[in-house]
Amino acid sequence: MDKKDLNINEEEKVVMSFYNEDGEKVDFEAVARVYLKEVEYLLLAPLEGEEDDVYVFRVDNIDGKEELNLVEDDKEFLAVKKEYKKLLY
Repeated sequence: MDKKDLNINEEEKVVMSFYNEDGEKVDFEAVARVYLKEVEYLLLAPLEGEEDDVYVFRVDNIDGKEELNLVEDDKEFLAVKKEYKKLLY
């Protein structure tokens, strides 16, 4: 499975930076883009730290701007995880 199949450009590493609660910059690599019921989700892995960690962010449109919000609801997280696994197999 390559990044093209996961809707991520395989030739270009997509890195996004966020600030944690301590004000420290944390870089993430985009792993996949998943759509559920016309809602977009991004799966992001930290560039440093645990290799297997992946975080799910919902892409919300707030006042015409895209905003990434960490998915904390268990049902929503499991639904995205299930859809992501479909992309892998």
